[in-house]
Amino acid sequence: MTYKKTQDFDKDFQEIATYARILSHPARIAILSYLAKTNSCISGDITNEIPLSRTTVSQHLQELKKAELITGEIDGVKICYCINSQTMKKCTDLFGKLFKNITKTKCC
Repeated sequence: MTYKKTQDFDKDFQEIATYARILSHPARIAILSYLAKTNSCISGDITNEIPLSRTTVSQHLQELKKAELITGEIDGVKICYCINSQTMKKCTDLFGKLFKNITKTKCC
């Protein structure tokens, strides 16, 4: 078994770091923003909204799906993507707790 130093950190810190890595690409932010704006599942072509190739958008969708920030259900020959509100709430809570602790600290 390979030992990773990340195991030495708090579980919440590990999760925040994972979400931060997933959210570190502007295309993934754009996809989440688009899905939130439409407020429904999208079975159409998201590449009409994101200025990247279909293959690249698909790769970003897979990363978001792997992190469970979005869900993708098969509807015939299309996949219907939408935001996973449960995971998004968890992510928001983790970042909120982190930033609340950081911003309440008095700086010198």
